[in-house]
Amino acid sequence: MIPINEEKNGVHTIKSHDARAACGECQHGEGLTFDFEFAFQPIVDVVKRTVYAHEALVRGPAGESAYSVLSQVTPDNQYSFDQACRVKAVKTAAELGMKEFLSINFLPNAVYRPEACIRTTLDAARQYRFPTENIIFEVTEGEKIEERPHLVNIFHEYRRMGFRTAIDDFGAGYAGLNLLAEYQPHIVKIDMDIVRNIDRSVPRQTIVEAVVLMCRKLNMMPLAEGIETKAERDFLLSAGIELMQGYLFCKPAFKALGKVNADAWM
Repeated sequence: MIPINEEKNGVHTIKSHDARAACGECQHGEGLTFDFEFAFQPIVDVVKRTVYAHEALVRGPAGESAYSVLSQVTPDNQYSFDQACRVKAVKTAAELGMKEFLSINFLPNAVYRPEACIRTTLDAARQYRFPTENIIFEVTEGEKIEERPHLVNIFHEYRRMGFRTAIDDFGAGYAGLNLLAEYQPHIVKIDMDIVRNIDRSVPRQTIVEAVVLMCRKLNMMPLAEGIETKAERDFLLSAGIELMQGYLFCKPAFKALGKVNADAWM
């Protein structure tokens, strides 16, 4: 049985729902009154000069902003939305012939039992022949985590199932070091506000160097987001960060796999 969230008088409760019916509903976005698509932005390995992964970024059906979609997500439909996102991301990645890792954002507050809520993802991966070991689940640190132990449990279950995990926007949200003390994801994505103009900011440089050292000691990979200049890229590379993402390399490509700008390697 899959637990489904309900809200009455502001109180959330969980009820059991037939697993087969729930999976079918989630896969087809039942309960959603809006449509959405994805843009994909490459995550690059600067040393190897290759694409490491593509992050699936939600967009409106005609390429509208993420906000135009996320503003319609409510406690009543977040479970269906989270599940439908996973299925569509896997389906689209397979249709585009993605060979690299696929990074999918998930809503931890919409996951009630990881082993049950992952069912649609596994079914989609089998149906569309996308390797589950090529899926990264990342949670935005800015997402307000209602229960940190619950998120830690989700991460542990996903790792046990063979998925990779990541914390997005590290340094900008609710969880921070407290979360890392309890769970060490495969990837830590350093928030773009820390990265911006880092080549000219000693405080930012010091913070990033400390994060890189922490990642090295805890066996995590640091990834810098929001790279816009070669000066930012060069400092981050000198600090030991090999995975990067940002407009310098490629803007998100709507319903397509973005191609890295050749000049970004120069």
